[in-house]
Parts: sequence; structure tokens; C-alpha cells
Amino acid sequence: MSDTPRPVPEISNYELSESVGYLLSRVRSTLWNLVTQQTLADLGITSTQASIMFMLASGRALAAADLAREYGIDASAVTRLIDRLEKRGLITRLRSEEDRRVVRLALTDEGRVLAAQIPAIFISVLDKLLSGFTPEEVGFLKSMLRRILLNSGDPACAALLGMQEKPASKSSY
Repeated sequence: MSDTPRPVPEISNYELSESVGYLLSRVRSTLWNLVTQQTLADLGITSTQASIMFMLASGRALAAADLAREYGIDASAVTRLIDRLEKRGLITRLRSEEDRRVVRLALTDEGRVLAAQIPAIFISVLDKLLSGFTPEEVGFLKSMLRRILLNSGDPACAALLGMQEKPASKSSY
């Protein structure tokens, strides 16, 4: 796209079905709702709780602050989510021996059992939503989404964007 500002249409002429922002928002909402339906049915937790457990299991987040950064939500919201998962016996807080101010999060044994089931749920939902897409189309879609993240200038995306392009496969949807 050029640097020249585009004319802004009047609201009566603005077509949501042609808005990239609206479409991205609807896709995210649909994806999250389908994942929540499946995680509630299979695991008894929401998609957000499942996502937190996945992040802990994969080592991408080890503390509440990591989760808050990753999801772009405030620390108090993360604390409430952690409290619920801890109350269910799925995660635990571990105070650092070296620095008592540092609290790490860890999955319990039951949490690890549930977390192991989460990737299959994510994949099954994406298989449904990406039905009919070729592996090349999925790869192209991921490439375009990475470019959008890069254009955002968000430093939190640096690790994700540093990943090398991989051939599309069902497990990487």
C-alpha cells in the first residue's frame, strides 16, 4: 500500500464484509469461540485458560508478567485467570529461591495431563476452519499475518517473527 492516505468512506458506504480489520476480528472471535466450546467440553476450561496452560507447558511463558505481555492484557486479569487455574489444581506458583520477589508458574501433574491434550484441540478447530485450503494457501496466509505483525512495530512479536518460514503442514496451522 502506498503512503498516500486513502479517502475515508462515509459510514453508509462502509462495507464491513470488505474490511480487513473486521474480517480479522470475526475470524479471531470465531476461532476463539470454537476452541472454547471444545476445551469446555473436553477439559472443563475456557480457551483462554487452555492457552495459558499451553504457554506454560511450551515454556513460552513462565510468569504472570510474561502472560500479560503475550496476551496484551493487564496483570490483574492474568492474576484472576491464574487464581482460577490454581484453585482447580492445574497450576502452582513457585517462589524463586534466589529472589523471593520472583514467582514462577508451573503446571501440576493434572495440569500437564490436560495441557498435553490442548494441541489436538487447537489443530482440530483449525482443520475445520482451514478446510479446503491448500498447504500453500495456509503458508501464504501465515506469511501475510506475520507481515501484519511486523508492520505493527510491536517488539513482543520479534521472537515469533524471527522464526524461519517452514513448509505448511497440518500441525502448523
